[in-house]
Amino acid sequence: MESTATPPWENTKKKPTRGLLRKLVLWGLGLGLVTLVASGLRTKPIPVETAKISRGPLTVHVVEEGKTRIRNRYIVAAPVTGNMRRVSLKAGDEVKANETVLTVIEPGISPLLDARAQAQAEARVQAAEAGQLRAQEAVAMARTSAQFATANWDRVKKNVAEGSISTTDRERIELEAQTRAREVRASEFAMKVAEYEVTTAKAALLQITAPGAGSGATMDVKSPVNGRVLKVQQESAMMVTAGTALVEVGDPADLEIEAEILSRDVVGMKPGAEVLVDQWGGDTALKARVRRVEPAAFTKVSALGVEEQRVIVLSDLEPLPPEAKGLGDRYRVEVRVAVWHQEDVLLVPGGGLFREGTEWMTFVKDGNHAKKVKVQVGRTDGKMSQVLGGIEAGAEVLMHPPDSVVDGAEIALKDVKVP
Repeated sequence: MESTATPPWENTKKKPTRGLLRKLVLWGLGLGLVTLVASGLRTKPIPVETAKISRGPLTVHVVEEGKTRIRNRYIVAAPVTGNMRRVSLKAGDEVKANETVLTVIEPGISPLLDARAQAQAEARVQAAEAGQLRAQEAVAMARTSAQFATANWDRVKKNVAEGSISTTDRERIELEAQTRAREVRASEFAMKVAEYEVTTAKAALLQITAPGAGSGATMDVKSPVNGRVLKVQQESAMMVTAGTALVEVGDPADLEIEAEILSRDVVGMKPGAEVLVDQWGGDTALKARVRRVEPAAFTKVSALGVEEQRVIVLSDLEPLPPEAKGLGDRYRVEVRVAVWHQEDVLLVPGGGLFREGTEWMTFVKDGNHAKKVKVQVGRTDGKMSQVLGGIEAGAEVLMHPPDSVVDGAEIALKDVKVP
């Protein structure tokens, strides 16, 4: 029978602890890994920026491109037909009303005629003079006949009471006296016509034969207003007819703004509305006021080929600052015309709104979570929008929320808040 007793020297031997320590290390690593995975799976707050809903003024503008233009432009035209001298002025030169001579117009040079034409002109003068003499003789003959008829009628009138002449003869003599008197007046008119014909014929002959026929009296064409030359339309010396445009003048300091605005945007515009002028070349916006909204629209094709109905809106610039004195005629600018204004409205930044179907929505900060709210939005200026309902003043909305933000999502504020 075998003995199971442990030998004495085995009882004094210690048990090894290396296996237990290994197990503890493995368990610790496993627990740390589980904790790390759990921490990674746990949803982190989404960093967001917020803005407070507040009350304030809101102005809605219509933004369009425009251009400056001189309010009153004057096109100086030739008052008579003649030979215009060369215009020495250039665009930009200063002119004074009724002082600065823009150009000089001389009488037109007579056409060159040959000897036969000159002989014909001399013959017409002689014929006209002969006609004048004939008319004078006709007047003399008519006066003589009229004197005889008048004297005969005077004698007949004295004998009417005695009954020595019949009524028919008396009426015939009276009619003859009246006829002779009318013939005198007709002859006098014919003599005047003959005199005019002589004068015309002599003038035509003088224009041909007189030396320096084209160097008679000249006419100075002067500027009608103070200002500057805008454009020289006829510069070289040439023959011009009455009404030919020569020079365009105006005052560059008297500027206005012309903008072509869509007809649907013009409906709410009124004269006197505030206008801000940007993109003119300076840092600050210039101020202006709407003076006139033209009543008729016109069709204009856009750069995309779309036909649009546009209306010309004219605005008066307020006194320009010194840095804007360089603005000239037909310079490009951008105008912002106020079409609606209210002093006290509930405002939400445009970056806090987004579309969901046909509705406007926003995320409101509710503690540490985001809450999706439907908002009724009114007018907008592109940066701020009018709130008609859905949120109250003091609420904080999320600005430009990322796609990861949903209703009830946990959020955390960034260091920078949108004012």
